[in-house]
Amino acid sequence: MARILIVEDEGRIASFVRKGLNANGFTSTVVDRAGAAIDYALTGNFDLMVLDLGLPDADGFTVLRRLREEGSRLPIIILTARDSVRDTVTGLETGADDYMTKPFRFEELLARIRLRMRSAHNAETTVLHAGDLALDLRTRRASTPEATVDLTAREFALLELFLRHPGQVLSRQQILSHVWGYDYDPGSNVVDVFIRALRKKIGAHRIETLRGMGYRLGG
Repeated sequence: MARILIVEDEGRIASFVRKGLNANGFTSTVVDRAGAAIDYALTGNFDLMVLDLGLPDADGFTVLRRLREEGSRLPIIILTARDSVRDTVTGLETGADDYMTKPFRFEELLARIRLRMRSAHNAETTVLHAGDLALDLRTRRASTPEATVDLTAREFALLELFLRHPGQVLSRQQILSHVWGYDYDPGSNVVDVFIRALRKKIGAHRIETLRGMGYRLGG
């Protein structure tokens, strides 16, 4: 049974997340201080951490930095009210595996936890492949026989999603949920915009459009 460490000082949210995870087959422990979070995480007894940034004794970024400096590879999902681009970028660059903002939907958090858990089960995998396309999870670069290209944070998340679901048709709603983390106006074309940008970098033929259904990573 997977063990989740919830680092959250707001009791209502901590209880909500803990109960939801326990109801879905996880074992969860709640701590409300940065110091305790570091101590618990370094025991090696947990499979994933859900981390708030606004903790009473230290910023959540301190927890993140300390764990990565200690060599911990524990998957960490930041769950915070901070929604600035700067905080998001800082979290991801410091070593977080994902970043969600409050208010949030539990179903989405659960989906992200399951995705990160699947990734962690094969911790030695640092490069995802699909044919002659490769995505390096450490450098966040995509490679084809023609070139190696840098990706923006959204492009990386989008390509990672495709590579983790080879041959699967992904709807716009699924892509929005996994990559952006919240619902856009149904009329928004943000997914189409990023698909076009990604196609320019890795080759237009690699991402297929299935009208009325969504997109699929092709050959």
